[in-house]
Amino acid sequence: MHDAPLAGPLGVGPSRRLPLLAGIAWTCALALALFALPVLSIAENRLALGRPVLGAQALGWSVGPILALGVAGLVVPSRQAAGLRAGLAVAALAFAILVLAAGLGRGAMQALAGLPPAARASLGSGAWLALALLAGGLGLAVRRAHAPWLGPATVVALLLGVGLMARSGAFDALSLAVEYAARRETVNAAIGEHLALSGAALALALAGAVLLSLWRRGQGVVAILLSGIQVVPAVALLGGLVALTGGLLRAAPALRDLGLSALGAVPAIVAIAAYLLLPLWRGLALALRSPDAATLEAAGALGLTPAQALFGVRLPLGAPILVAALRVAAVQAVGLATLGALVGAGGLGRIVFDGMAQFAPDLILLGAIPVIALSLGAETGLSRIEAAARRRWHA
Repeated sequence: MHDAPLAGPLGVGPSRRLPLLAGIAWTCALALALFALPVLSIAENRLALGRPVLGAQALGWSVGPILALGVAGLVVPSRQAAGLRAGLAVAALAFAILVLAAGLGRGAMQALAGLPPAARASLGSGAWLALALLAGGLGLAVRRAHAPWLGPATVVALLLGVGLMARSGAFDALSLAVEYAARRETVNAAIGEHLALSGAALALALAGAVLLSLWRRGQGVVAILLSGIQVVPAVALLGGLVALTGGLLRAAPALRDLGLSALGAVPAIVAIAAYLLLPLWRGLALALRSPDAATLEAAGALGLTPAQALFGVRLPLGAPILVAALRVAAVQAVGLATLGALVGAGGLGRIVFDGMAQFAPDLILLGAIPVIALSLGAETGLSRIEAAARRRWHA
C-alpha cells in the first residue's frame, strides 16, 4: 500500500503547486497591466512628453472581458489536455488579444477627440505588457493542445482579424498607424530590401562555409579565424569593410564600372556573411560527422563512392543539424541586416535610425516590429523543417 502524496499549503500536490502559482502570478501581472499601468500615452505632438491613460479609462468596458478571457485561456488542468477544451483555451486567448487591440484603437480615438491634429496616442507600458502576457499564454495553450496545425491556424486568424480591423480604421488614431500611413511605401520597400540583404548574406555565407569545409588541413586555422570574427563589433567590421572597399576602388577604378561601391549593399552583405560563417561551418562539420562508423562501413560495403556516400548518407542523416545551423544563421542575418543602414544598404534599419535621430519612439517601432516578425517567421519555419527532418531520418 502506497501513501498518498501530501498536499501543500495551497491544498494541492507539489507537482501542481508550481503551475498554480505561475497562473496566479500571470493573472496578477495581467491585472496590473490593465488597471495600474498606462496603456496609452497622449501627447500634443510626436516629440512632447505624453500624458498617461490607465486601462480602465482607455479600454472602458472591454477591461473585464480581456481579463476574463485571458484567465479562461489558462484554465487547462493538465499538460495532456487536448481536443475541444484546449481549442477553447486557444480561442479565448486569441479573442482576448483582438478585444485588447480593438479597445486600444477605440480608446486612442476617444482620447484624441478635440485635440489638435498633431496630437499623438502611443501605446503605453501596460498595453505592451498585456499583449506580451496574452501572446505568451496563447503560445503555451497552443503547445499544450498538441495539434501541429493549430499554431499556424491561430496566427492566420489573428492576422486576418487585425487586418480587418486595420482596414476598417480601428487603429487610425494610434501613433504607430499614423507613422505607417505616412511612410507606407518606404516601409514596404524597406522590408523587401531587408529580405534581400539577409538572403544574399545567408547564401554567401553558406557558399563560404562549404568552401572552407573543403580545406581539410586548415580546419584549425578556419576555427580560429571565424571565432575571431565573432568578437569584432559589427559597426567596426562594417567600417573596416568600407575602408577596405574604398582602398580597393582607388587601386582599381575599373571595379566601379561593375557596380562596386564603398557604400551600399556590398559591404553590408559581406559583413553579415562573415558573422554567419561560424554557425554554418560548424553545423556543416557536425552534419557530415553525424553518421556512425557502422553506417559508413555499410555504405562502403554496398559500393558507394565517396560522393554517393556524401549525398546519400552523410547529408541526409545530418540534415537536422544542418537545418538547425541554418535556422540560427537566418535569424542572425535578419537582425544584423538592420545595421546595413549605417553604410547606406537600406533595409528596415533605415527607419529605426531615422526614428532614433528624430527622437520618435513610434518610428523606431515601425522599423523594429517587422524585424522581430521576420526573425520569428524564420525561426518558426526552419524549426518546423528541422523537426520534420528529425522525424524522417531518426524515426
